[in-house]
Amino acid sequence: MGEQQHVKFPQEVLDEYTALGVDLPALFSAGHLGTRMGVQILEASADKVVGTMPVEGNTQPYGLLHGGASAVLAETLGSVGSMLHGGASKIAVGVDLNCTHHRGVRSGLVTGVATPVHRGRSMATYEIVISDEEGRRVCTARLTCLLRDVRPGDGAPAESAAS
Repeated sequence: MGEQQHVKFPQEVLDEYTALGVDLPALFSAGHLGTRMGVQILEASADKVVGTMPVEGNTQPYGLLHGGASAVLAETLGSVGSMLHGGASKIAVGVDLNCTHHRGVRSGLVTGVATPVHRGRSMATYEIVISDEEGRRVCTARLTCLLRDVRPGDGAPAESAAS
């Protein structure tokens, strides 16, 4: 996965993963796509996930932030929140993403904030608000993730815990 630094995790989340032998800060990233797009996770808990993404390099032909780039930021942040809600024994899999694009952005950095709408045993839904540097809403998204049990071969969390 991609490089990620300076993520603030609640201590109880760090303790949960440490007990399973998982170094969460070392494991954690926005993934390969998020890394290519410049996504940076600044803060992460089941209650709130904050991340940024540059507009530059993520535009459509008219020079505006690409709607798909906003969707990548939204799904990344909502998935992280869902994963942290589910805990180390669950994997979060996105099943529905809805994005409403309110205004165009041509430069700078956009910031996304994901907060829970519903957190259950098998599903989690997050609202993600993406704003420009002036605090104006650029996009409102909603992501629903299925939370299923980790199975062998699901990826880094299970493999790290088994090591």
